[in-house]
Amino acid sequence: MATRTAYESGLDKFNRPGKGVNVIFNLIFILLALICVVPMLVVLSISLSSEESIRQTGYHMFPTALSGEAYGYIAQQGTMILRALGVSLFVTIVGTVLGILLTTSMGYVISRPNYKLKGLLTWIVFIPMIFNGGLVSSYYINANLLGLKDSVWALILPLAVSSFNVIICKTFFKSTIPDGLIESAEMDGAGQLRIFFSIILPISLPVIATIGLFLCFAYWNDWFQSMLYINNQDLYSLQALLNNLMSNVDALAKNAANMGVSYAMLVATMPKESARMAVAIVIVLPVAFAYPFFQRYFISGLTIGAVKG
Repeated sequence: MATRTAYESGLDKFNRPGKGVNVIFNLIFILLALICVVPMLVVLSISLSSEESIRQTGYHMFPTALSGEAYGYIAQQGTMILRALGVSLFVTIVGTVLGILLTTSMGYVISRPNYKLKGLLTWIVFIPMIFNGGLVSSYYINANLLGLKDSVWALILPLAVSSFNVIICKTFFKSTIPDGLIESAEMDGAGQLRIFFSIILPISLPVIATIGLFLCFAYWNDWFQSMLYINNQDLYSLQALLNNLMSNVDALAKNAANMGVSYAMLVATMPKESARMAVAIVIVLPVAFAYPFFQRYFISGLTIGAVKG
């Protein structure tokens, strides 16, 4: 035992990087952090710059002429912005809850070794990770067969279940939940639904938080489903509104009649570039504030199935 301890102590020096290596790693991590943070700071700077300074000097890390006209303009379009924000919140909350329920239940089912259809369902889940039916087939099913065109469910159902997330849940349940726990619950007369909701889910917070974060980001950042299935502007999400702003600065001007302002006056007074960036900031802030609350579970969920050295 003493020999083994001495041997392991001798190997510790290979697990400890030297000071020079630590400095290099720290510099690399700082560089990667800057690559992520600097573009966001530039976007924030543009949103706080006046439209005239942007036209004259372009984009800068710090505003050359500080102005809040972009955020003031967004506040003036309160009805449209709040409606789009409400759609995004509804889609994100409902889609995340529904996606967690469907994903965890599917992962739990195919993780049980005594389930007869486990192999078949595992292949059904795994094959879409490699082969995709394509955009035409999915559009036909969602728009024509299911009738989701111009429906808020068109923004929720197509993203609710991912094969990758199901595999993560299966791995977690298979490696973490002991069979004896389920067998003891069955001996006490508990059914599978009771076992799943009363026993499995309460002890599966890491994987639930991980899948929830994936789904939350996917729903909150999605604009493609709106482009495919939504023609009614009342159902535009905040991200779809931003995409319209970036592709056509006249997107806000389409509601000029409802606001009682002439089209020409609206286009002339609209802070175009800064308004786009201000909407981007409004979209990013909720996710930025929510992420720290999920980080602990997110890290433990990502290491599911990892091999400890």
